[in-house]
Amino acid sequence: MAKFNLNINGEEKTVDVDPNTPLLWVLRDHLHLVGTKYGCGIAQCGACTVHFNGAAVRSCQLPISSLEGSKIKTIEGLSENGDHPVQQAWLDIDVPQCGYCQAGQIMSASALLESNPNPTDEEIENTMNGNICRCGTYSRIKAAIKAASKSQIA
Repeated sequence: MAKFNLNINGEEKTVDVDPNTPLLWVLRDHLHLVGTKYGCGIAQCGACTVHFNGAAVRSCQLPISSLEGSKIKTIEGLSENGDHPVQQAWLDIDVPQCGYCQAGQIMSASALLESNPNPTDEEIENTMNGNICRCGTYSRIKAAIKAASKSQIA
């Protein structure tokens, strides 16, 4: 076991865990931030997506030992009241069915819009390609991303 200092959602946190523990399990089991979901465990489905220094990454494969000094944002830290433009667009377009993958989808979409406020259809599809939705709400996901891009204030 070792102590690691992390910046999670703008707050400094210290955890005492095995250095090989994936960020996903630190978030869920040690910090009780359960919005980030376990999907596949091999960084293929996107359910565990968080922001790592602003980039969308899969938390199930990131060992905690590689994260000290980094800024991590989870779905809980995206906005205080669920009013981030992507979250609002998700509600307006009625994206989720089961909802399991949606935190990861939202985190990938918000990272895309942070780096590219007006993405093309192809850029949206390329970015979101790694996020699997078993319910198949892909057309609504794309529509919500486009709506969020129009509603963001520069």
